[in-house]
Amino acid sequence: MFVRSAIRPARHFTAQTRRWASTSPPKSGTLPYVLLTFGAACGGLVYYMEYMEEHYKQEKSPLDPDNFVDFKLKKVIPYNHNTSEFIFELPKNEASLLPVASCVIVKASDPEALKDAKGKPIIRPYTPISPPEKKGELTFLIKKYEEGNASKHIHSLQPGQTLAMKGPFVKFQYKANEFDEITLIGGGSGITPLYQVVNHALPNPENKTKFTLVFSNATEKDILMKNELDGLAKKYPSTFKVIYTVDKPETDSWAGPTGFVTKDFLQANIAPASLGEKTKVMVCGPLGQMAAVSGKKAGMKQGELGGILKDLGYTSEQVFKF
Repeated sequence: MFVRSAIRPARHFTAQTRRWASTSPPKSGTLPYVLLTFGAACGGLVYYMEYMEEHYKQEKSPLDPDNFVDFKLKKVIPYNHNTSEFIFELPKNEASLLPVASCVIVKASDPEALKDAKGKPIIRPYTPISPPEKKGELTFLIKKYEEGNASKHIHSLQPGQTLAMKGPFVKFQYKANEFDEITLIGGGSGITPLYQVVNHALPNPENKTKFTLVFSNATEKDILMKNELDGLAKKYPSTFKVIYTVDKPETDSWAGPTGFVTKDFLQANIAPASLGEKTKVMVCGPLGQMAAVSGKKAGMKQGELGGILKDLGYTSEQVFKF
């Protein structure tokens, strides 16, 4: 509809141009008025097209949950020593419209480029960090693991090359104000789905849920998205608190908690299990941390609740493992 509406005025101007070209040139006295009229009309067309683009309501994501689609890598922004932001181009300047919280699965565009020992394509899930309404771009924050073939392949991509994606796949259907308090426990690159949640929830002027993030890393330099998280904490001090912990501080200036997350530490810093259905705990991190805090997942299923959260009296209904 928009395309046809935009083309009609353009055809009109083309026809007018041809008519003027096939007749005698306008007299010099009328030429300024002709140019002024033509210029105003062109300006009106530009305004109309910009207005339609601004008010165009996108109804469908460019991603496909049933089929892999190739998306072109637009830009790579190094983040730290082993992690970079990968910004992929979305066609027609559309937004991803990803539900929160959701992920996509990726594989190499070239079927021969990324296979396992059995010759099957390696497929891995990744959580975008760009907002669902961000136009034209889909951004991932990806850490390179030496034993991770998928992450190494993505880190080898150059702008202009593509990556095949399928999705979105909803992991947890976030609903505004469903809980009074939400605790987020993350480690390393497991911050991405947790960030997706708070970055979506906190700007909502109707939000009343209080979020507490406990974010563990090996050292200070391993802390991902610290500027973004600190920015949210500063902007929404009454509804967002972030606590960073590191295993081994590398500098004397580190003033935060050190060592592994313990039962006493969580008991002192997060919402109690006694809040029942009014609280939720979301966990995402390395397998060792997941096992210690919440118990491991059972493949794609949640698995039994275990670890510190079980010891603190939380139920499986109160805990979600990404």
